[in-house]
Amino acid sequence: MAKEKQIGVVTNYFDHVKAAAIKLSAPLKVGEKIKITGGETDFEQEVESMQIQRKEVQSAKKGDEIGLIVEQKVRKDYKVFKI
Repeated sequence: MAKEKQIGVVTNYFDHVKAAAIKLSAPLKVGEKIKITGGETDFEQEVESMQIQRKEVQSAKKGDEIGLIVEQKVRKDYKVFKI
């Protein structure tokens, strides 16, 4: 299995929409799988859709801040890995 690569960090979480803001340190595309870890949280999910400034995008690049619906509650500074 390929080594997990950290690709970003959670910068915010929006409880009402169950979405995380993630600052990317590497590119990410819809359809890829990610893992989010921090505190008691450690889960994997597929990226089904993401937004940049409320616009749907298929891919994002290093330095972008994306919005992503997440399956579990996350917190600021949780790490995001591509798996």
